Amino acid sequence: MARITRKELKADKFALEVEHTVTFFEEHQKELIRYGGIAAGVALLIVGYTIYSRHEHSLREAALAQAIQVQEAPIGPPTPGQNLNFPTQDAKDQVALKAFSDLQAKYSGSAEGEIAGYYLACIQADRGKLAEAEKGFKQVADSGSKDYASLAKFSLAQLYFADGHDAQGESLLRDLMAHPTVYVSKEQATISLAGFLGPKKPAEARKLLDPLRNVQGPIGQTVLQKLGELPPG
Repeated sequence: MARITRKELKADKFALEVEHTVTFFEEHQKELIRYGGIAAGVALLIVGYTIYSRHEHSLREAALAQAIQVQEAPIGPPTPGQNLNFPTQDAKDQVALKAFSDLQAKYSGSAEGEIAGYYLACIQADRGKLAEAEKGFKQVADSGSKDYASLAKFSLAQLYFADGHDAQGESLLRDLMAHPTVYVSKEQATISLAGFLGPKKPAEARKLLDPLRNVQGPIGQTVLQKLGELPPG
């Protein structure tokens, strides 16, 4: 599907990468419901070490870069030129959980601490630990800065929809529609909500999407695609 562009995400590098989170959730909704995990680790894995490696002069950012490097490390036998790898997913998860937990505790209240908290929730969701993931996302949503809180709310909404708590997921997405941020635009929250409502409430989903059908660029293209996928009703 078409993705929201850099311009529509206010040209923010981190936000540009976060758009892949939205695409992932929408393209893998069935898998999320089936396996009971959000797999939200993809959300920030794409952000990657490269975004923060240029800020090594900052201790907090360097610590975050190292934690992200762990999370992005491959699994399997060592390969030439690869300095870090893990034999199993569980082994990597344990090291990553400690790295992000230490970072969150040490730099509580900072942007890096908030990102670490979000990563922790993502990893727990990937591991099928939905209660822990929900707790982590809620913590960032309730106490984080506006932008990171919005990202946590978006992920929490996906978790709720995947776990059958549609009303809670819808409430969060409608709140994001009313209070968009650099990381979660009004249009993206709207399209995501319509995507989840579509199978059960096609008329309501259509009502959400119709105002966006004439928007130029990727948003309009995505809306037209979503409208075409809606069942009659």
